[in-house]
Amino acid sequence: MAVLRIDGVEARRIAVRAQLLDAHPRTDLVDVVRRLTFLQLDPTAAVAPSADLVAWGRLGSAYRPQDLLSAVEQDRALFEQTTYQAMVRPITDLGLYLAEMAACPLDGRRRDWLRANESFRRYVLDLLRDSGPLLSREVPDRSEVPWPSSGWTNNRNVTQMLELLAARGEIAISGRVARQRRWDLAERVYPVDTPMVPVAEALRLRDERLLGSLGIARASVVGQAGEPAVVEGTSGEWRVDPAAVGAPFAGRTALLSPFDRLVHDRRRALELFGFEYRLEMYVPKGQRRWGYFALPVLHHDELVGKVDATADRKTSILRVHAVHEDVPFSAEVAEAVRAELEVLASWLGLTAVEHAHR
Repeated sequence: MAVLRIDGVEARRIAVRAQLLDAHPRTDLVDVVRRLTFLQLDPTAAVAPSADLVAWGRLGSAYRPQDLLSAVEQDRALFEQTTYQAMVRPITDLGLYLAEMAACPLDGRRRDWLRANESFRRYVLDLLRDSGPLLSREVPDRSEVPWPSSGWTNNRNVTQMLELLAARGEIAISGRVARQRRWDLAERVYPVDTPMVPVAEALRLRDERLLGSLGIARASVVGQAGEPAVVEGTSGEWRVDPAAVGAPFAGRTALLSPFDRLVHDRRRALELFGFEYRLEMYVPKGQRRWGYFALPVLHHDELVGKVDATADRKTSILRVHAVHEDVPFSAEVAEAVRAELEVLASWLGLTAVEHAHR
């Protein structure tokens, strides 16, 4: 198979288009999640929760957080998955995960703990069958062997059991009350007629879906999906979605969540965009370069800076502590960023944008 040769501009445009961050308008939340393959859930809301910021970045101010809740809890067009990271996926992809759930790919410690608490497992399933859906605090701890950990999960036996049963596909998240998950039997949450795709085929299709959402990525991320490519200015081989090569491009300016998939792979962002970034919410304040929840700035096919901002809901102000320019902003870029901040504040229901004086 011939290796595609792609210049840096084309590689960036492929990545931006794949993440639905070009100027093409989008109007349907479920279709956006299907194209992105998932929305990552994270409770940090210095500006807004990441899943909402990502959705807003694609759908604009017509998007409301309630839309996401409705798609999960009422329409069942999306489902929440808890393995390793909490994320929302399209229900049409459920069959790509069922076989892996059924195979119970747990490490030895979790598998042994689950076996030692078989009576607790049966109790939880019976309780949910009779009384579900339930919050974790509504499930009594009947564990026989406590969950051992040196971290925050130590002795959190109910939470550990619920998450392991979800990983096995026995129970599922039916919705949320604020940030707390409600659990129920999987058969009452997932469509009963969902076909189970065999694991090997599911992994192949998941790699293809992931590459479609990224446009271009390393094989370590997407396996052998797509076709091999080399990108000008980088070393080694990439995998690219061939359908994305040479497509027309129209750019825009966008403020991104720190968890946005365009920048989530920091090495890829540096290689393709020359964009250096790290999430600094866990960095001591005096050691931060860009801010607690700095928003990457996309302008057309370039990542040009970061905005350190906080939504002050008590005063109804979007406080912009700093705008970090990776390259000096032209008047056009500066105005576009200012306009996006105004749109963001309006979408958040805030009445003003306040810039810190330097």
